[in-house]
Amino acid sequence: MTLIVRDFRIEDAASVSAVRRAALPYMVTTPEAIVFAVETANPAKKYRLLIAEKDGEIIGTAHTGIAYDSSEPGQSFVTPHVHPAHRGQGAGALILRTAEEHLAAEGARTVYAWVMDEPESRSFAEKRGYRPTRPAHFQRLDLRGGTLPPLPELPAGVELRTAADFEADPRPIFRADAEATSDEPSDISADFDDYEDWISHTWNNPLLDRELSTVVLVDGEVAAFTAAQSDGGTRYMSGMTGTLRAHRGRGFAKLAKTDSLRRARAAGHAEAFTSNDGDNGPMLAVNKWFGYEICATEVRHVRTLG
Repeated sequence: MTLIVRDFRIEDAASVSAVRRAALPYMVTTPEAIVFAVETANPAKKYRLLIAEKDGEIIGTAHTGIAYDSSEPGQSFVTPHVHPAHRGQGAGALILRTAEEHLAAEGARTVYAWVMDEPESRSFAEKRGYRPTRPAHFQRLDLRGGTLPPLPELPAGVELRTAADFEADPRPIFRADAEATSDEPSDISADFDDYEDWISHTWNNPLLDRELSTVVLVDGEVAAFTAAQSDGGTRYMSGMTGTLRAHRGRGFAKLAKTDSLRRARAAGHAEAFTSNDGDNGPMLAVNKWFGYEICATEVRHVRTLG
């Protein structure tokens, strides 16, 4: 058996997508999105997409880089994914070691990794010096067999739009995303103030379905939104749902998600997925109200380099 780790090549995209989908079936991914992430990565990110190849077959992958938008320097990330049929053959260890060497060379002092909350995965991480910090829950909703709430009558001054309605000027969506994201629980703080970077990596992301992303306006101003991701087939994922501070407690997150989910089902999507930090009680409650069920849990781990 010959096992190597190398950098991603364009022709790897379909195989990398297949590995990720096998390792994390609760995520939405496509070959186009993988190529996009590599080609548009901010230079300050020092981004690498590593490939584990056994006898010419891609069996694992890891995206790794510097948290360049963090307010605290020296933070980095890596998350290896190995195809379930090829675990226990050394691919995860080799790809993780390669990533850590890259991050250390780029000046990283701490590295964060997501680890599935299962004994084998947690043991793998802890044996390599990683300690757990916080959980996050993947959730699934059956769009075909489940029941979605009806769209309520809108209060005076409230209207629903899609992200596609902001294509001429998405800056109001950027401001809403920045405020909502800054209030999300996280180990890595971020200075969310670079509009052009957001355009490059969020607004132009091929997974973002602008037609299914709902925006709630109050008196013409953005009050809440849900960003929908789609694989162009039957899988839908809520990339982010947020309400601006001045409008919280009025049910706008539920309103945005109700509209988006109903239109996703009408468009032929069969499954809806989402993920929430374990400390994000409000969104966990909203998703439970819709009928989402936790299908897996991952735990953020951290290690000090050097």
